[in-house]
Amino acid sequence: MGMLNLIKEGGFVMYPLLICSLAIWAVVFEKYYSIFKFTKEYKSLYGLAHPLIKEGKIDEAKGLYSQADDLVGRPYLTLFDGVKATKELREEQVTRRLVETQLGLKRFMWVLGTIGSSAPFVGLFGTVVGIIRSFESIADAGKSGFSVVAAGLSEALIATAAGILVAIVAVVFYNYFQTRLSKINLEYKNTLEDLADYL
Repeated sequence: MGMLNLIKEGGFVMYPLLICSLAIWAVVFEKYYSIFKFTKEYKSLYGLAHPLIKEGKIDEAKGLYSQADDLVGRPYLTLFDGVKATKELREEQVTRRLVETQLGLKRFMWVLGTIGSSAPFVGLFGTVVGIIRSFESIADAGKSGFSVVAAGLSEALIATAAGILVAIVAVVFYNYFQTRLSKINLEYKNTLEDLADYL
């Protein structure tokens, strides 16, 4: 049975599930790209800025980060701008910028979470619709039997399976990116603190 036939036989709930599936893959590709870009940029800048700061060339290091993406550069620029502030104030300011960076990296994660939690219910709705169709077929035919209810049961089972499958994919990627982002945020924070020790 081809994919198009499955979508057709699964009833109208297959279309929102198909949209959810496309949304999942769009988010997955976006997260892979954004994480790769962020990681590459912050590691590259850290490698360039670390020796400059050790030599006391703060303005040159600041110039590097002023050209970086906001998610990468803003916490560092806040750190450089707060050199003359008290340690407590500087830490508070940097912490706020780190939170902004973390939220930026989690962009669109809510899509995966929402689909992961709601897709089974969409599939369940399709199950109910399929069963209702089966009973309507019995009423119209005036008799029962597998041949009478087969179409409705097929729709119900396909919708159920599709909802579960879409939810599983969404949850797997959601958990993967959550773990990956936690590690990246920790590494990024550590590089920031390493530079702060030289200021």
